[in-house]
Amino acid sequence: MKRLIACLLMLSATCHAQVQANRTVKLMGSRCDISIVAQDYEKANKYIDTVIAEITRIENLISDWKPETQVSAVNRNAGIAPVKVDREVLELTERALHFSKITDGAFDISFAAMERIWKFDGSMTEMPTPEAVKKSVEKVGYENIIIDKENSTIFLKLPGMKIGFGALGEGYAADRCKKMMLEKGVKAGIVNGSGDMNTWGTQPDGSPWTVGITNPMNKNRVFAVFPLHQSAVVTSGSYEKFALINGKRYAHIINPVTGYPATGLCSVTVMGPSAELANGFSTSIMVLGKDAGLNLINQFPQLSCIMVTDTGEVFSSKNIDIKKYQTEEIKHD
Repeated sequence: MKRLIACLLMLSATCHAQVQANRTVKLMGSRCDISIVAQDYEKANKYIDTVIAEITRIENLISDWKPETQVSAVNRNAGIAPVKVDREVLELTERALHFSKITDGAFDISFAAMERIWKFDGSMTEMPTPEAVKKSVEKVGYENIIIDKENSTIFLKLPGMKIGFGALGEGYAADRCKKMMLEKGVKAGIVNGSGDMNTWGTQPDGSPWTVGITNPMNKNRVFAVFPLHQSAVVTSGSYEKFALINGKRYAHIINPVTGYPATGLCSVTVMGPSAELANGFSTSIMVLGKDAGLNLINQFPQLSCIMVTDTGEVFSSKNIDIKKYQTEEIKHD
């Protein structure tokens, strides 16, 4: 009887065993890593196919690089006429505009019209003229985006204006895929679009997903490791793409209001319930800087933030104790 019970227990464990399938593909112009936990690899890979199809659908709706998308149609008609869009595009634009308002323009989806006068490939050694910088943002300004909810249209008031969702769109896609998988009964997985990551459930062995935050002073190492419980996490940083001019680091993230690159912070990580939200905050905080960034994020208790300054100092929002998760000190050269 004991042997029979043991066999039944083993059979039960086998029936409920979970496997994890992983796939890396290029979507929305960037690398996308997808992991799905399911009863077997065949099911897991079918779910991954579904995730890929959903991200592709969103890309074909909101990409500003593809001429056939609704967003490209909005951009072509800037200063000419409103363009009717799907409710999904309208609502995403509405959320982006709300974000622009609460960050005083540190985040702005009309950044797509910005002239590319800054180079972050190591070739730039001199500052552009103030006149060139001012001209580069002439067509940028979320206040000139007009939404008509009743007719579901978007109108850009200035000729030459453009909107682009960029990484915010990748965050939205990650959120959508997580929601879709949960609705299909998939209990665990990760959708990571170019660093805009959303997770749910646990690993097959029951342990939580974890994320390591890159040490911006040594990008081959991590300085903190966090468990993720139904969480999204996004890191914005200047440690891979920046310009060094007269000994000062200028991030590739540009302030849409001034036209000048962000300075002061080299890494901002935001964790919370939504990758779209985390992305918007991480980008905005890079622009706002430490003090204004902390003041903003502390108004949203569902979000946590870790930031590293250009001098290697680490700061965090008031709802997280970074020392509990830090694995090494950051040393500034």
